[in-house]
Amino acid sequence: MTDDAPAPAPTVPAAKKAQPRNPLHGLTLEAIVTTLADYYGWEHLSELVPIRCFAIDPSVGSSLKFLRKTPWAREKVESLYLFMLREQRREQQQQPQPAPLHDLQQDVQQDLPQDPPAQP
Repeated sequence: MTDDAPAPAPTVPAAKKAQPRNPLHGLTLEAIVTTLADYYGWEHLSELVPIRCFAIDPSVGSSLKFLRKTPWAREKVESLYLFMLREQRREQQQQPQPAPLHDLQQDVQQDLPQDPPAQP
């Protein structure tokens, strides 16, 4: 018995599909907490998300333990991470962009003194 029909393509579970527009896709909770702690510092982080694991003897390990068990706190931390990314993008857009190299070369050539005409 031979089947001439091609084998069906393997289906990819919804969780494994690429999510190009999701900035949290592929990030671990540990990476998120570490980035937030580096960016804001533990003290400011505990003011932004008032949970004890950020305020009293903060560490990445204790924070992960609590956040994995507490969905509402995890959502707040993920929301703060997304806010931080938007804030960083705004800061980058407000900085003046350097001129392209070819524009700089033209400016330099225009500023150079012109050679005087040759005298016979």
